[in-house]
Amino acid sequence: MNIVIGIIIMVIGVAIVIEAEWMLRNFGPMNFFERYLASSGGSRLGYKLVGLLFFFIGLLIMTNMIGGFMQWLLSPLLKYSRPPQ
Repeated sequence: MNIVIGIIIMVIGVAIVIEAEWMLRNFGPMNFFERYLASSGGSRLGYKLVGLLFFFIGLLIMTNMIGGFMQWLLSPLLKYSRPPQ
């Protein structure tokens, strides 16, 4: 089941990257990306980054590596929540 869900999320990510201009025309610009990525079309770049994030998360889910990645990503925060030994 992870493979199917991962592939679906990856396809959504690829579609967002390919159709960034369509997303911009239909959903409008994102103020955050326009402010911080103002290099000739910050919203287009923002939509593409969101699509790449979807693709990466889908790949992690498909290969069942999402748990290890989240543990690695949150390890600086989680080490303080453990009781001292």
